[in-house]
Amino acid sequence: MSMLGGRSAAADRSYLTSIALFIALLVAIPVLSVFSNVLTAGTGDTWSHLAETVLPDYLRNTVVLCIGVGLGVSSIGVTTAWLTTMHDFPGRRIFEWALVLPLAMPAYVMAYVYTDFLQFVGPVQSFLRETFGWRARDYWFPDVRSSGGAIGMFMFVLFPYVYMLARTAFLERAGGMLEAGRSLGLGPWGCFMKVSLPLARPAIVAGTALALMETLADYGTVAYFGVQTFTTGIYRAWFSLGDRVAAAQLSAALLSFVVIVLMLEHLSRGRARFHNTSRQHRPHRERRLSPLSGAIAALACFMPLLFGFLLPAGLLAHMAITEGDARFGPRFFELAGNSFILAALTAMLAVVCAVLLAYSKRISATPLTHGLNRLVGLGYAVPGSVIAVGVLIPVTRLDNLIANWWAAQFGSNPGLLLTGGIAALIYAYLGRFLSVALQSVDTSLSKITPSMDDAARSMGYGRLATLRAVHLPLVRGSLLTAALLVFVDVMKELPATLVMRPFNFDTLATQAYNLASDERLAEASTSALTIVVVGLVPVILLSLQIARARSA
Repeated sequence: MSMLGGRSAAADRSYLTSIALFIALLVAIPVLSVFSNVLTAGTGDTWSHLAETVLPDYLRNTVVLCIGVGLGVSSIGVTTAWLTTMHDFPGRRIFEWALVLPLAMPAYVMAYVYTDFLQFVGPVQSFLRETFGWRARDYWFPDVRSSGGAIGMFMFVLFPYVYMLARTAFLERAGGMLEAGRSLGLGPWGCFMKVSLPLARPAIVAGTALALMETLADYGTVAYFGVQTFTTGIYRAWFSLGDRVAAAQLSAALLSFVVIVLMLEHLSRGRARFHNTSRQHRPHRERRLSPLSGAIAALACFMPLLFGFLLPAGLLAHMAITEGDARFGPRFFELAGNSFILAALTAMLAVVCAVLLAYSKRISATPLTHGLNRLVGLGYAVPGSVIAVGVLIPVTRLDNLIANWWAAQFGSNPGLLLTGGIAALIYAYLGRFLSVALQSVDTSLSKITPSMDDAARSMGYGRLATLRAVHLPLVRGSLLTAALLVFVDVMKELPATLVMRPFNFDTLATQAYNLASDERLAEASTSALTIVVVGLVPVILLSLQIARARSA
């Protein structure tokens, strides 16, 4: 029996495993709820109506988006990663961290900005008409509110996923392998195509898969652009048609796309292994480009940064300063307070649950604990709209049971205790973003040598006491990082918030969406800019980490 832990090591292990099992099952309920309703017979012919009318459009538009975004993010991400890693040109040291900045710009925010910038009365078309004397029917201008426009928004926001992973892969495979390739007569292009690119394929596919999952999860961009996808169909089936079964069936169809993306990412690796067999890990030497080639390389890195962050951020700041929200003041601070409360509560709960799950895996590395962590890890791959539908169905039933029991016992109606407040919404956020905190905490705990656990036990500390006295102080930085990442993700989350927020309860994300939907883009800029500024914090920290790693 431990003197400081309060219970035996076996009891601590069993206790933590039970808690981890409860958390994992709780997180899995939304997805299980969605699948349980797939074969349920609806009250009407909603599904048949959807299948005959809009379902083909949902399928076609979703596939087009995935193909377009996949090609776009992979080409931009690989190109910029290769240029900043293997070559020396003006601005390279700035581009290698600045290319991460577009991650701070939610796709739906960028959609609002570019719509205002490129619309008929916007500055671009107005400038063209004034310069050339054109009238409305004298010229053709591409419509940004289209499938092509949505693909462009996702491309310039999500390419950093591929950029970061591909850049890391290029750095890890550099040095000796490239020298071996050059010794065989390969030039720079040959080394890229025959050595670096094949070895970096797993990282490129993984980054593309992350971008595609974000694309499938998006609601604000496709809804604002009028592109009918499964995400917009879920929202319409739930609110416009009032059919939860049809919403669940559409959610299952969307979830199948996510599963396909994950399977393709896994199958693309096959049985190939991508190890560096050289025992000498020499840093590579950047190839100095000529002035013309260097200018082209700098332009190739600058354009994604310009369209993905600098231009939309500048336009957003200009709109917020010159026009902004006419109701800026108490209403804005109320919305900001709602967003911060939701984000802070979710971040704290996510960190606590992540610590329990990761520590349970550390002290009991069994197939059960590994399986639980993988189950929780799938949450981030599930779109927010699917999570929302999966939460609302069982939680609404539980709410009704509680209300009926309360009425039978006390003769009064307590109302909807869970779905009428923010509890169900926070539950949905946890199911969506717990894996973000878990990955950070688990990685940090794995770096602590097991000998520290042995030393703590030799001093009479139990498992829980060791966690409190030894591990938590050592992983404090990772806990803060995990909380920050979850905080920012909740601030940006739109689909789940739109579906599950209580009556008359808005956040900065829903306010920006509602104003933009009413074509009040300038007023939406204040809320949108706040979301971007908050999202910049972890992105800047990540950029500084990249710069430090490069210097090292």
